[in-house]
Amino acid sequence: MSRPLKLALAGVGAFGTKHLDGLQAIDGVEVVSLVGHDLGKTKSAAYKYGIAHATTQLSDSLALPQVDAVILCTPTPLHAGQAMQCLKAGKHVQVEIPLADSLADAKAVAALAAQSGLVAMCGHTRRFNPSHQYVHQETLAGRFSLQHMDVQTYFFRRSNMNALGQPRSWTDHLLWHHAAHTVDLFAYQTGGEVVQANAVQGPVHPELGIAMDMSIQLKSSTGAICTLALSFNNDGPLGSFFRYIGDTATYIARYDDLYNGKEEKIDVSNVDVSMNGIELQDREFIAAIREGREPNASVAKVLPCYRVLHQLEQQLLA
Repeated sequence: MSRPLKLALAGVGAFGTKHLDGLQAIDGVEVVSLVGHDLGKTKSAAYKYGIAHATTQLSDSLALPQVDAVILCTPTPLHAGQAMQCLKAGKHVQVEIPLADSLADAKAVAALAAQSGLVAMCGHTRRFNPSHQYVHQETLAGRFSLQHMDVQTYFFRRSNMNALGQPRSWTDHLLWHHAAHTVDLFAYQTGGEVVQANAVQGPVHPELGIAMDMSIQLKSSTGAICTLALSFNNDGPLGSFFRYIGDTATYIARYDDLYNGKEEKIDVSNVDVSMNGIELQDREFIAAIREGREPNASVAKVLPCYRVLHQLEQQLLA
């Protein structure tokens, strides 16, 4: 495919904006349609980014013959259904994490993706952050072997607000959204399968209906272990922080930045063409379409993560 790739993007919240910013740095790509819940806000965002078409209906974008692919940054409960809607319309699709909020829905997307022959990818951004890429490359080169991944995923979200401080129409979830990043990354970095998984959770919030604190333990077929703490109650610092404890080094990854165990910054500027994990994620999606290949973080490759999340959910329900 030598002509410009035409994209539609659905969801103009915090993550949709990150994708729009990242796409501006990629040559040969044009966002031609924007989908949002509020038409006025969607038109305003479309004007800002020079996008000709704005709508509140994903079906309107899918009906545009020039649209080659779709990036979905919509609420979690819509992900699986909208991903399948895109595939049925003959469009390549990248759906933001999580792929689904149930194993049944994740498997349904994976099955349809396999039948379609289209590129279907999920936004497991940690695979693309330069910090995590550096550790992955060290592992593949045989210079580092992970023994223990210690992860803290902390937010202050005692009300239903998004990353921009705006009210959400849906409820976020520690297990199906935030734990998904680490469960997938742990398997990816060890090169093994998760063979043991345990979880406990704190009290359920009376209004949000979700647990606000959670602890997860994982073990890989390689022997490595993972300890993951998650909270919506933490009043700073906010975000996800990964400590890789290995046989030859300790690394601390904070989004795109990397440090050693002594808090000395490691230069990862030459790991990839950008220091923006979201942009690198989008570059992989676009490259896979152009090259007719399966992308890193394809729906098929991340499906094992959702099997583990389902197993953990069954433990918590029991």
